[in-house]
Amino acid sequence: MSREFVKELLIKHKTAEALDAGQKLGHPRQDMAAQHKPHLDQLRTVVAQLGPAQLAATLAELSPEDVPLVWGLVPHKMADAVLDEVDAQLREVLEQQHRSYSLNAFELADGRLKQVAISSSQDLNRVKPIWVDLVDPTRTDREWIGHHFGLEIPDPDDLTDLEASARFYVEENGQIHLHSDFLLDREGDSRNIPVAFILHGDILFSVRSEELPVFRLQRLRARTQKGYVTDGTDMLLDLYAADAEYSADSLEDCYTALGEVGKQVLNETMTDAEAAQALAAIAEQEDLNGRIRRNVLDTRRALTFLVRRKLLSAPQLEDAQQILRDIESLDGHTAFLFDKINFLMDAVVGFVNVNQNRVIYRLTVLSVIFMPLNVLAGIGGMSEFSMMTKNIPWPLSYGIFTVSMFVVAWLTYVILRLYEQHASRKKPS
Repeated sequence: MSREFVKELLIKHKTAEALDAGQKLGHPRQDMAAQHKPHLDQLRTVVAQLGPAQLAATLAELSPEDVPLVWGLVPHKMADAVLDEVDAQLREVLEQQHRSYSLNAFELADGRLKQVAISSSQDLNRVKPIWVDLVDPTRTDREWIGHHFGLEIPDPDDLTDLEASARFYVEENGQIHLHSDFLLDREGDSRNIPVAFILHGDILFSVRSEELPVFRLQRLRARTQKGYVTDGTDMLLDLYAADAEYSADSLEDCYTALGEVGKQVLNETMTDAEAAQALAAIAEQEDLNGRIRRNVLDTRRALTFLVRRKLLSAPQLEDAQQILRDIESLDGHTAFLFDKINFLMDAVVGFVNVNQNRVIYRLTVLSVIFMPLNVLAGIGGMSEFSMMTKNIPWPLSYGIFTVSMFVVAWLTYVILRLYEQHASRKKPS
């Protein structure tokens, strides 16, 4: 039933695409196109609910033009299980589609980095890469690349389970393994992404679970600047240098955000709602600053490992030491930001306390005003009061009594105001 539903949704989705194309040509049936657009979301939900065997059977029954669409909706964690279920011919098609965006190989051409499209072993045999970058690869992709180059590619999902002492090491065959965290700074979603590096000969292999701005930046620089890198080790050092630059940029953004919060905090007044917003903004920047500090610390450990094990040439050693000096300067900035965050946090909490004190003060004033009234009300309810006013009509007696209570309350309020004014004049200016 689910397979038939998938086919039905595919038909509806293709119909919606045809209607959208008709809109671009001035087709009048715009409402029908808008009605069919949600079918792709429904298809994604159905695909996520199917098991690997059902997905494999569904893919086998689809037409060649529909297979890429459905395969692109399969959750990554299920990809390996689905590939194990399909036949060899379909597996090759699915693997090639996945490699088109998960595998990037780069070689030097006229001193510049050049990306090479890789979809089969024949493509790898024709190139001499200095950098092989894998983004969220499947198990099949890792085994295929590892078999071709003679090494074992780790699973990105397992990188967070490594002990700190096992993140940097050199194997007996000379392979250098480094597992580092790279900062991903997005608004409202900042986190550290683990990346595995393997230096095998002059080739750098990098494995991670998602795309990172640092890697995009380095690819752009190496493509446009001649002689920017010469081998995999240069590429590794430049990635660490770009990570330090990215951390510095994130610190500048943190400065700016805290500056905006500071302007709000240093106002004379702040409501509780504004204080809550300021606390949320400060907490977000504190989290980002902590991630930056952890990121540069991890980069420093990786570079220190390369320097201590004497794995760098003289020019590369100089570059590594310069990156370490840049990281050392960032440590002072993160420490300053932590102090600023603590100050702003204390200031916001102080405003919250002031607001609470104002509320308590109002309640205190009310209690002081009503204190003599309670005494008078108690007297008015006594039998002696009725005896003293027995010759006076009770509406008149209790009316005079009520007016007297208001007069006493007003006099109490005036006395409190005069006391406040006297106390304020005695304060030093």
